[in-house]
Amino acid sequence: MTDTTFPLESARERWSANTWLAMLSMLATSFALVSAEFLPAGLLTPMASDLGISEGTAGQVVTATASVGAVAALFSNVLIGRLNRKLVMIGLSLLAIASNLLAAFATDFWLLLLGRAGLGIALSAFWALSVAVVARIVGEGAIGRGMAMVGLGVSLATIAAPSLGALISDWLGWRSAMALTASLSGLALLLQLLGLPTLPASTGNSLGDVFRLLRRPGIQLGMLAIILLMAGHMTGSVYVRPFLEQVTALSTNMIALALGGFGLAAVLGNLAAGRLADIDAGRALAITGAIMALAALALVLWGANVAAAFTFVALWGFAFGMAPVALQANLSRAAPDALETSGSLMVVSFQVAITTGAVVGGYVVDTYSAVANMLLTAILAALTLLLALVQPKA
Repeated sequence: MTDTTFPLESARERWSANTWLAMLSMLATSFALVSAEFLPAGLLTPMASDLGISEGTAGQVVTATASVGAVAALFSNVLIGRLNRKLVMIGLSLLAIASNLLAAFATDFWLLLLGRAGLGIALSAFWALSVAVVARIVGEGAIGRGMAMVGLGVSLATIAAPSLGALISDWLGWRSAMALTASLSGLALLLQLLGLPTLPASTGNSLGDVFRLLRRPGIQLGMLAIILLMAGHMTGSVYVRPFLEQVTALSTNMIALALGGFGLAAVLGNLAAGRLADIDAGRALAITGAIMALAALALVLWGANVAAAFTFVALWGFAFGMAPVALQANLSRAAPDALETSGSLMVVSFQVAITTGAVVGGYVVDTYSAVANMLLTAILAALTLLLALVQPKA
């Protein structure tokens, strides 16, 4: 179950041109995959109209991506066996291209759903392998910096995909927007062919490896941290618009401006988390939890003030940008000998957290108010801070 690393250079040296090109291919892949994942948010109305289905039914393409991805995360590293990891990454980009093209040319809802399911497999398998591949490119001592670069693709896609998808859909149609994501994966594929070094597998993985890894206390605590922090984030962030409408009384344009600030701050948080996670992953996680808890609690206390709302929504975005890097580094330090297997558990934990947060958040906002959602976010983020402080150092 050991993942031998073959870094292109020492983690303490400056990255060479080869390393930057390899990491650029990883950034491009994450950007392409996450852009495709978030694209339907801006396409639901024309997509539903064209296929003759309701918007609620069209929204299930997002559910298909997430649910198939959760299952794929557990089995992807088992199924790839001893295949060269560069070939696997190339195969995932080819799958993403095929899936996006199938969705773009789908003549009915079921073909669209099949295309989105294929995307879910590509997404989860990529994230399950990402930490191990990054470690072999930059060295285990620079995983934080490497994953921050991969995470930058996520931040950029989160900001760009829904809005650009809506614009392209209005201009050229929703199918053209879907086809564009296939071209993004094509660009990522080209960069993988040019930039990724050969990555022969050191060993295969099995479900037994997964269950054995689950016995490690560090893995259990790392997974719990993911579930607490990301469920807390989802509980509040999905319903931040109702909060800004009801409590801060912002107009639609002002809400868009506030959410734009959230996205830009997330990019900065992502960049800041990389080096901090390499120095001390536990401290990076503690700081992330503290900032998110502070931001959510401040919104509860002073969210009616426009300036305060803008400030603390942006602070929340900064913490959200830090979160994936800190959480991944924190989990991987408990399994430096099994980065691929721990990557599978990481993806499953994220999917569980996202689903739980969305369900709980919906119940809380319907039963109480959007203010209660923010308070619950603050509580769960504070629990993550406590967990980071008490967990033993690796």
